[in-house]
Amino acid sequence: MPQKKEDKEETSSESEVSDEEDEDLVLEGVILRNPDVSDSDDTSSSEDDDEQDAKPPPSKKAKKESSTQNKQQQQKEQLQKQKRKKKPKEGPEIVQVDFTFCDMHEKYFHGLKTLLTGTSPIYGAQSSGLADMMIKNVSVGTVISTEGDDEGTIFGYASVLNLTTYQEEPAIQALKKICLEKCPAAHKPELEVVLSGKTKRPAGIYLQGRMVNLPLEIVEVLHQQLVLDMDWAVKNAQGVDRKSLDFGAFVRIAPAYKSSGSTFYKYFDDEIFAQHAEFTFEMELPKTYGMDEAPFCVALVITKTGHRAGMESLSEMINGAAAS
Repeated sequence: MPQKKEDKEETSSESEVSDEEDEDLVLEGVILRNPDVSDSDDTSSSEDDDEQDAKPPPSKKAKKESSTQNKQQQQKEQLQKQKRKKKPKEGPEIVQVDFTFCDMHEKYFHGLKTLLTGTSPIYGAQSSGLADMMIKNVSVGTVISTEGDDEGTIFGYASVLNLTTYQEEPAIQALKKICLEKCPAAHKPELEVVLSGKTKRPAGIYLQGRMVNLPLEIVEVLHQQLVLDMDWAVKNAQGVDRKSLDFGAFVRIAPAYKSSGSTFYKYFDDEIFAQHAEFTFEMELPKTYGMDEAPFCVALVITKTGHRAGMESLSEMINGAAAS
């Protein structure tokens, strides 16, 4: 298989510095650690405090004040010092992170499950089953991790699960069922054929998810690696395996939301692929406990040709944005 660890990207962003604690944030492809106040600030702050604490010798009249009053005054001053905000002179410390693109592995199970659950409620109930299938489907699937990671940390994933190979799996059956229930009558016959598992070339469930603030360049490489996986598998697999990996169509259930009557995708790349899909339809999902609004998804049915066209549009958009 193609080596995936050669593609690495680094970017950076700034974050507000917290008054009371340091936080590790993953933004724009790097981990931002909010530093403590610099030594010079600590010194100046300490000097300010000392100046405030340093008072002229008390007069004879002041010496007669009770110790209780003195204690209350000290407590009040201490509270005021605690409430004061410390501002660093410099921006946050930037820790560079090398992203690596790896094959699926058992150590990524919990990371996959967590990202699936966070992607959309439609995947939440099926997250364990889907994570298991993606790990088994090592020929077509990639994970974004970090250099030297041994704990299974992931920042994104992409995989395609063959609807025929995994047609008996409860997670696949559940996704097929909800798609058929929500599909408009005009497209239902086509969708039934795609999901039947009896097409001349196999169809696959296209799964991808990631941290929403992952750099654009990393998103492009994630999709490119999945295409490389599919092409490599078709060229190198034998017999039945080769047929099962030569996908002719994909079904993508994209997380989305409604606002002011318009539909917005959680991931910008889903919107690009939707423009090249054979058809799409919206699905409102049942509310679960604690939800203010019903979750929302858009189902995309896209051919291999449409997917490759979408890849070109994605590349043009990202490289154009980087150039500007």
